[in-house]
Amino acid sequence: MTRIDTSRPETVLPTPSHTVGPFYGHALPFRGGEDIAPAGHPDTITVHGYVTDGAGAPLPDALIEVWGPDPQGNLPTADGSMRRDPASGGFLGRNGVEFTGWGRAQTDADGHWYARTLRPGPRGRHAPYLAVCVFARGLLVHLYTRIYLPGDAAALAADPLLSRVEEGRRDTLIAAEEEGGTYRFDIRLQGEGETVFLEFQ
Repeated sequence: MTRIDTSRPETVLPTPSHTVGPFYGHALPFRGGEDIAPAGHPDTITVHGYVTDGAGAPLPDALIEVWGPDPQGNLPTADGSMRRDPASGGFLGRNGVEFTGWGRAQTDADGHWYARTLRPGPRGRHAPYLAVCVFARGLLVHLYTRIYLPGDAAALAADPLLSRVEEGRRDTLIAAEEEGGTYRFDIRLQGEGETVFLEFQ
């Protein structure tokens, strides 16, 4: 039996409780987590982008959670994003019909992520947006941000949150429209062009 001298910190190997991770790939991703919209729904959009660190390097092990209302602006009440078979306990995935409004996507080796969801409708005085939570290496606490969709300049200008963000940084919260109902939204954790993150109290 090998004995480890625990009297000196430099001789003790770090354990998960002593490190920042990432450990997301072991339990948090699930099959179809990025496919939030019911299959074939006409209001389906794809939002994608890259997660990068302060030096602009891609993060291949980040996790992105996305929440959003339906096209009428209603918050979904259907559950079932991670349904399990009651007999076997095996993962069934989504039922492909109900819209839960929530999904989870892991970045690939290039730091790229995507989510297929329904185009969100406006809620109250807020322009249409998706709420986002970012988990990544080096983060002791996950980060929150929003993805606003372009199109209605008046709604974006009147949005109570966007109007409080300094003008030069607002574009870090607005996705760029591409072809075929696709939007690009890159997440920069630090440095020049850092995404605006939100603090909830």
